[in-house]
Amino acid sequence: MKFRNHVIHRRHRGSRTFMDGAAATTAIKFVRDRGLDHAVEREKNLRPLLNVKNLIKSEPSKSLPISIIAQNKDSLKIPSRPIEFIRKYPSVFHEFLPGGIGIHPHIKLTQEVLDIDVDEHLVYESDSYRQLVADRLLKLLMISRMNKIPINILDKLKWDLGLPQNYLKTLVPDFPDCFRVVGSNESGQLELVCWSDELAVSILEKKAMEGGSGYSKGMPLAFPVKFSKGFEMDKKVKKWWDDWQKLPYVSPYENALHLSPKTDESDKWAAAVLHEILNLFVAKKAERDDVLCIGEYLGIRSRFKRVLLHHPHIFYLSSKIGTYTVVLKEAYKRGLLIENNPLMNIRNRYLHLMHTVKEHGKDISMSSGTNQEKKAASNASKKVAGDDDSEEENNGVSVTFSGSETENGDSRRGSREAVAVSRRRTTTTTTSKRKNGDLKTHLGDGEGERAIGRRHSRTKPKVPQPLNASTNVHRRSQQRSSS
Repeated sequence: MKFRNHVIHRRHRGSRTFMDGAAATTAIKFVRDRGLDHAVEREKNLRPLLNVKNLIKSEPSKSLPISIIAQNKDSLKIPSRPIEFIRKYPSVFHEFLPGGIGIHPHIKLTQEVLDIDVDEHLVYESDSYRQLVADRLLKLLMISRMNKIPINILDKLKWDLGLPQNYLKTLVPDFPDCFRVVGSNESGQLELVCWSDELAVSILEKKAMEGGSGYSKGMPLAFPVKFSKGFEMDKKVKKWWDDWQKLPYVSPYENALHLSPKTDESDKWAAAVLHEILNLFVAKKAERDDVLCIGEYLGIRSRFKRVLLHHPHIFYLSSKIGTYTVVLKEAYKRGLLIENNPLMNIRNRYLHLMHTVKEHGKDISMSSGTNQEKKAASNASKKVAGDDDSEEENNGVSVTFSGSETENGDSRRGSREAVAVSRRRTTTTTTSKRKNGDLKTHLGDGEGERAIGRRHSRTKPKVPQPLNASTNVHRRSQQRSSS
């Protein structure tokens, strides 16, 4: 076994310290980045959706009753009621009643998501990706203290590191020269077997060496920064920032715990560690709690907090999905991840399928949709029915047109006028009843009825009764008999 525990012994000409607490918060103002917020928000429900997908796929019947999914809501990280979450993505989940009997609905996967799942497993099983994941684990072990990481911490970072579901059985045994599991799987640790000088180079050092700048270890190395639109920095902070960038760069693979925790030198080393860890993650971002969890294990949790507070132009903190997410700003351009990663390509396909109904306007089953989706589908069907039919059915008025009336434009206009007259009569009758009711309320019963009668007698015109054919014949006969 070969281990190296690098310790830095340097003489510092005084330790520079930046302002702390409220002064730092006031000096460096947080500015939202809409592109990075969108990058975080678009993946809001992807992780719980894939958790449910994997749970259903693990069943022999390839389906599950909704009650089982509800029981595992917390472990699956479902943010809402399970049935509402399932019905929100009809392009991924299919709800059915087994045997057509009225029991709890069962959920199975659609063919579209199963096709993506097949491609996802091909990525996990490819030699190139497996080597890439092994290198990530190896680099993380070399960063960690004592070159070990508890399994429970790796399980928290499994999504961010892009590890397969059963990585302890399918991945770790295939790289015995790199790492091994010590202890049981639940309380055990992943231990480094052999140090790799080739991999113990940070992404910043690698880019500096490839750039031909003549960089060597211990030289000043500046972090790439991206200032959000509207970000302002006063002269004092700008001067501190320029001097901070000129400080010697301490590699995250070197142990610098001897540095005083509240100095700029320590601050820059902690930034280098966080920068390298985020670069190991597939999406170059992670939840803040997970970042602080690994920071606590490394013994630099408080330094990570200082870095996030002092350097928002390197590490963006988004709060769009109900929790804080740390994003490496340089890894994104206009809200999109710059690096091409095979696993992120698969996740983007899942995202596209999740929003297929919204993007392409496909029909949503009324039986399996939420209330909002049902309302949207109902409005869409009414709109397709046409303007004429919708006008004729309002206010409870129904008019049936004959064939000639439908073909003849004048007749149709006349019919519409009849409908309008009918509506006015209905409105007048309703208004009259309402007024009569109000009058009865304010007056006594007898007085109110008399007032209503007087009002009707004053306003109601006398209309002669229409004469029908039988009445005319009767009058003619009376005239002949009298003559």
